[in-house]
Amino acid sequence: MLAVYLIWGSTYLAMRWTIEGLPALFSAGFRYLVAGSLLFLLLRWRHHDLPTRRQWCHAGLVGVLLLLGGNGAVAVAMSLGVNSALSATVVAITPLCATVFAGFWGYRAGRLEWLGLLLGLAGVWLLAQGQGLSGSPAGLALLIFAALSWSFGSMWGKRLDQPGVWMACAVQMLVGGLALLLTSLLAGEHWRLPDSVASVWALAYLIFIGALVGFSSYVYLLATVRPALATSYAYVNPLVAVLLGVWLGGEQVDRHELAGLVVIVAGVVLVCWPRKDPTKVG
Repeated sequence: MLAVYLIWGSTYLAMRWTIEGLPALFSAGFRYLVAGSLLFLLLRWRHHDLPTRRQWCHAGLVGVLLLLGGNGAVAVAMSLGVNSALSATVVAITPLCATVFAGFWGYRAGRLEWLGLLLGLAGVWLLAQGQGLSGSPAGLALLIFAALSWSFGSMWGKRLDQPGVWMACAVQMLVGGLALLLTSLLAGEHWRLPDSVASVWALAYLIFIGALVGFSSYVYLLATVRPALATSYAYVNPLVAVLLGVWLGGEQVDRHELAGLVVIVAGVVLVCWPRKDPTKVG
């Protein structure tokens, strides 16, 4: 929980520094392909079984939804000028989206959760009134798409036949990383070496801390705790991202964006509030 709460809050600023020296989709694909390869080799060295063909397909599909649809869309939005703090704040609607998608498999949201959903939507609307997103409607649309893709992939993945937690994580990063690199090629991105020291260190941080530690922790949580708790990192990440963005990244947040952050956080807290008799998914 600490890994996804704190580490992922810091990865938004690291992503911003990375894409200042590298194409957005290429940097995301390279990061997950390297991390996935390292984890896969470690697991094979420790004699973990290879996934079946069916498990490769299922885990790979989840990886595409999470990493191409989720992380890739965030990276592109940030390359369009959306700062790290606002990116994390919009993506904070992920638990709200996950609650809706979990309903496809029998999860019934309570009154507090529905109130949280409405508050989350109101918070996104407030964010759209601020200066940071007003000049980039495409960036806002990409961030909302990222939250939808990530949350759907997370909930659907709980119903699919995947290998064990750690091997599933490795396969998801491998296939998701390859999908990101293929999309980068199709988008015409120019692959190159990082052109700044900051990009190199930021990319290394994203590979070894953000992906290997953070993403692995998230996949483990999805397999072991209820969906609302697994995705609750999203209401801590904006606070971390805003503090780091203002402190280290020189970013600015206006009153509309601060209000939107507060409303979204309140909405997600209501969604994640413990229930007396929670319905489990899967």
